[in-house]
Amino acid sequence: MSVPFPFTAVVGQDDLRLALLLNAVSPAVGGVLVRGEKGTAKSTAVRALSALLPEVDVVPGCRFSCAPGAPDPGCPDGPHEAGDGVRRPARMVELPVGASEDRLVGALDIERALAEGVKAFEPGLLADAHRGILYVDEVNLLHDHLVDLLLDAAAMGASYVEREGVSVRHAARFLLVGTMNPEEGELRPQLLDRFGLTVEVAASREPDQRVEVVRRRLAYDDDPAGFAARWAAEEAAVRARIVAARALLPSVRLGDGALRQIAATCAAFEVDGMRADIVMARTATALAAWAGRTDVLAEDVRQAALLALPHRRRRNPFDAPGLDEDKLDETLEQFSGEGDDGDQDPDPDPDGPGGGGGQPPQSDGGDPQGGDAGARPEAGEGPELQAPGAGERSAVRAAEPFRTKVLSVPGIGEGAAGRRSRARTEHGRTTGARRPRGGLTKLHLAATVQAAAPHQRARGRSGPGLVVRRDDLRQATREGREGNLVLFVVDASGSMAARQRISAVKGAVLSLLLDAYQRRDKVGLVTFRGAAADVALPPTSSVDAAAARLESLPTGGRTPLAAGLLKAHDVLRVERLRDPARRALVVVVTDGRATGGTEPVALAGRAARLFAAEGVASVVVDCESGPVRLGLAGQLAGELGGTAVTLDELRADSIAGLVRDVQGVQGKSRRAA
Repeated sequence: MSVPFPFTAVVGQDDLRLALLLNAVSPAVGGVLVRGEKGTAKSTAVRALSALLPEVDVVPGCRFSCAPGAPDPGCPDGPHEAGDGVRRPARMVELPVGASEDRLVGALDIERALAEGVKAFEPGLLADAHRGILYVDEVNLLHDHLVDLLLDAAAMGASYVEREGVSVRHAARFLLVGTMNPEEGELRPQLLDRFGLTVEVAASREPDQRVEVVRRRLAYDDDPAGFAARWAAEEAAVRARIVAARALLPSVRLGDGALRQIAATCAAFEVDGMRADIVMARTATALAAWAGRTDVLAEDVRQAALLALPHRRRRNPFDAPGLDEDKLDETLEQFSGEGDDGDQDPDPDPDGPGGGGGQPPQSDGGDPQGGDAGARPEAGEGPELQAPGAGERSAVRAAEPFRTKVLSVPGIGEGAAGRRSRARTEHGRTTGARRPRGGLTKLHLAATVQAAAPHQRARGRSGPGLVVRRDDLRQATREGREGNLVLFVVDASGSMAARQRISAVKGAVLSLLLDAYQRRDKVGLVTFRGAAADVALPPTSSVDAAAARLESLPTGGRTPLAAGLLKAHDVLRVERLRDPARRALVVVVTDGRATGGTEPVALAGRAARLFAAEGVASVVVDCESGPVRLGLAGQLAGELGGTAVTLDELRADSIAGLVRDVQGVQGKSRRAA
């Protein structure tokens, strides 16, 4: 068994360590979502926490970790008789991104259930994590239906498995920790809200901390056991402090004054619902217990707000999480005199372990994979797409986004689950049945009975039960929706550079990006101007990154339309190799003009016909304006085998049947090819 990196040896990352420790003290806080760039010790800190959790007593032989003193009355392995338990370390269970639903919640043996009426249940990862830690690395890449199951189990403290009327329930109370890199895509706001706390981590910019990071990591890699032994005393102290804080937690008093500060803070920051108030109250109570106090102070409320509110303040998908600390201090000050919390000691034990204010044990230097000191660049910061040159105009802000008409890819795909185009998926309406390929996940009961019925006499059936063999089982085929790759090809040439015009164009693309976010698509961005085209953003799940690139997009120069189309074709070719099941929708945003080089119009037409020959779904957003229109965007759409819409027609309330038109043109194009 590998020796985990010691939790107390992680340098820096104070917020991350504090959030994890607060959940260890009070799992009712609701878990932690850790957001940050790669290489910032997110996984290292989470894995190290498991060694600090107190051991648990379990019923011998129970696969669901029932407590001997209070076993789950509905435990599938029960009922359990009273008796002594066995002690074992708390588990940390990792949920891989590619896990199936059965691997998460467990699986029923459908064959035995139909033939024998026996609930033969194989526990999943939720059962393994009961009374321990469930760790989901890259939680933003997990399929939505798995995230829903996971968070429902965390909220209810139980997991339910149902297959064709046969159901199993078992307890599933665990400390939920998720980590994610925002560059790879965001969680939906309603899923963000289900995590109790969130912390942002970034690599240290301080040379001394980075040196300490490398020093400790190398020492650990050379001798894990020896390195852990050198930190054993610190680990034992923190473990004892967690036990003491858990024992003190029921005695902590949350007075009316602190409650009013919590309520006023949530109201001031306009968070939705009441979950934020409840999480803040539990966090502030845990902070007091961690600091060894029985009264909640204003500093606990402030720290709880910094951990519980930032991810709940996103008003739209492109807003960065954050909290205005000046506004927070003003709100707390305004309500500081209300209520009666009695005498409070602002610093009960400044020299005790970890100090007051709920801070975790401190260590010097950086963390094993990069500390949290230093400023992290904002989402819109970064290098210019192209160095300023002759004829270039500075970036113009996008117009206000609007709700767009649905654009979809024709036909039925088999890509990742999403909300855009029709696809065969694990979830959706049942459309038929087939023999299972691998393990059975969704039984088609009628088809299974129909397959087994003709063989009952040959199988010697004598009783009322149906004799079912594995060859009789049929998998239900379902139709739902998939996410696509929406590749934007944006004209940034001089003809688009008029201030109001490019602002409207950016607003339209931003609207389409917002739609792609809601439909769980991958997005990419190709721009063309001057003499060449650039891949401003390779295909990614981070719609936020695409919006940031779009916002800083400069304009000017000639219109190399053919170069833009050829660059987009190359991007699609590479992406097909990486993700062959994901279908693409190309959205070309241009007025249709092509200038520069020899025969630019003919060359653009040949490039467009490459997409038509391969049956790639495409839409041209016609940006031409003014009283005289050349109709070049419509001609380009014809060459692409797609359809053209104006900026006004793109709005959801201004055109009817756009999806039908896109699909109809695409179907004709493929038949002609």
